[in-house]
Amino acid sequence: MFVDKAKIRIIAGNGGNGAVAFHREKYINAGGPDGGDGGRGGNIVFQVDDNLSTLSDFRYKRKYKAPSGENGRGSHCNGKRGEDLIIKVPRGTVIREVETGFVMADMSVEETFIAAKGGKGGWGNSHFKTSTRQTPRFAKDGAPGEDWEVILELKMLADVGLIGFPNVGKSTLISIVSEAKPIIADYHFTTLIPVPGVVRMGPESSFVMADIPGIIEGASEGVGLGHEFLKHIERCRLLVHVVDVAGSEGRDPIEDFEAINYELGKYNEELLSYPQIVAGNKIDLATDEQREAFEKYIRGKGYDYYEIIAPIAEGTQELINEVAAQLQKLPPVKIYEKQEITPKEIFKTAKQDYKIRVEGDVYIVEAEWLGKILMKTDLNDYESLQYFQNVLQSSGIIKSLIEKGITEGDTVSIYDLEFDYVP
Repeated sequence: MFVDKAKIRIIAGNGGNGAVAFHREKYINAGGPDGGDGGRGGNIVFQVDDNLSTLSDFRYKRKYKAPSGENGRGSHCNGKRGEDLIIKVPRGTVIREVETGFVMADMSVEETFIAAKGGKGGWGNSHFKTSTRQTPRFAKDGAPGEDWEVILELKMLADVGLIGFPNVGKSTLISIVSEAKPIIADYHFTTLIPVPGVVRMGPESSFVMADIPGIIEGASEGVGLGHEFLKHIERCRLLVHVVDVAGSEGRDPIEDFEAINYELGKYNEELLSYPQIVAGNKIDLATDEQREAFEKYIRGKGYDYYEIIAPIAEGTQELINEVAAQLQKLPPVKIYEKQEITPKEIFKTAKQDYKIRVEGDVYIVEAEWLGKILMKTDLNDYESLQYFQNVLQSSGIIKSLIEKGITEGDTVSIYDLEFDYVP
């Protein structure tokens, strides 16, 4: 089964907790704190695998979690880092975050992408020793790993998309001009998946053409198979619209042409601006009047037009030569720009639960959502830092710290961030 869309949850590993430990050795009294740090959690990494052509592996598994880092131990022994979890996807997969709809990565240009970063390990108690705090009996917990719900969407990488009603000859055409071997039969929806093929024009000249199946009237609303595959047209640089000029199935070729373009525009209006060459197929079955009327109509609309008989390759070379010539003038295959998820987007959707515990004069704030915001905050940037301070205010954390008795100069600890409280 061809699967080109999947929704999954990815959870990076949590950082290991820091250790509370004290040096113990014969003849050495009060050896001091020596708790080690926790290890960093494993990342979730997407990797392109050119041997994959569908997202079918994600039909049965919807949750992916990387290993957490190990906890720290005594004698300044740090915990082991969690291993990265590699998720393999076909080239052309677009990764979107569910809540914002932002594009996290386009796996047509990136070979690997860290989609969720593992949490940093917590500090052991050796970090908290000061001149006034000689025996700190507390350590930091590790930070949570990033947790995202994402949509994977496979958008085929093809220079040219073949569009048209079922049974107009698209599969026959691609089998003649390329190395593709689609199933060809005299009934509708013979092609159930997009079929790409390489068209070779010379020793160092080629392009990819794809047969986009199942587009009929109502396709943009989910009728037939077209709704599933219209997305694959979005990356194409050029469209070749194949029409049965003879109307051999009782349909009018002009109405067919307009119906397909209507569905393209309804699905995505931008598709109507894509360059389009019209290929009038089955001319051997058409009358002279049918051929002349259709050609006049298409040329009147400003499209390039070529007559072909696909099964015997009549006119196909001229068509392909024109396709190759136009591709030389067109921009490369569409790439989806990455959209950075900012702390503001995270804060909008976060469940703002938190806990505060007090260890001496250190106020430790624990909140998974805040850890994710902290990961996205540039602490060296004034505006970014100011926004983080506003989050602490608006979420009620500052108010809770005051209620717990924090005073000027006390330390606030939020995962790997520490600062002195200033009212």
